[in-house]
Amino acid sequence: MVQDGERAGPRVIVIVPCFEEARFLGAVLATMPAFVDEILVVDDGSTDGTADVARAASVQDPRISVFVHPTNCGVGAAIIHGYLQALARDGAETDAFVVMAGDGQMAPEDLAAVATPVLLDETDYVKGDRFRHGSRREMPRGRYLGGRVFSALTGWAVGAPISDSQCGFTAVSRRMAGRVPWGEVWTGFGYPNDLLGHLAVCGARVREVPVRAIYGDERSKLRLRHLPTIFRLVFDARARAARRGNRITKT
Repeated sequence: MVQDGERAGPRVIVIVPCFEEARFLGAVLATMPAFVDEILVVDDGSTDGTADVARAASVQDPRISVFVHPTNCGVGAAIIHGYLQALARDGAETDAFVVMAGDGQMAPEDLAAVATPVLLDETDYVKGDRFRHGSRREMPRGRYLGGRVFSALTGWAVGAPISDSQCGFTAVSRRMAGRVPWGEVWTGFGYPNDLLGHLAVCGARVREVPVRAIYGDERSKLRLRHLPTIFRLVFDARARAARRGNRITKT
């Protein structure tokens, strides 16, 4: 983190995956906290000018780098691209690689709470938990019920209770990111569930922190056709963790 113009300790690198988020991305980048050291925007094949918004923001904010997929590869692919870019940079083992989506649904004032446990080496991976925040009451009913079901199943798969498996506001340490076999992680819908399964195999320490969910006129891209895939990924994660005899440790 950068404090008072001096570099102090591990760095915070924020990965911003986005697809068709031209309306929201500018505000997300403009409100990025000052303590963030670097911002890696990954446009996953948008056709609405999302990359142009990111490039325009980079003129004003030198922390921003922009990467563009020529076609849509999936939200997991965009996040993994960002992780690999972050890993290619020099840094400390407790650098925090934070994921903050480009749709404006994640509150920038929560970023410190998500990143800090990783920076202090208190845990390897932090997940935001919308269900333990007062904003849960604003969550659409279908999203709430679906999130609860998937969280219960994912917790069963990884051997530890998970309150909000689908929340994308996360942080992982450079050390742990270097251990995950990113080429084996699912890149489409269900990515967060599959990643937790791989973290279980790694024996990762995981912490959940309350975060505010913001809902406006943006639309979820999750569809009913994605649900069988997510269920399959959860059961695959359970089998993989059982074979390896590892599990997540909650901190």
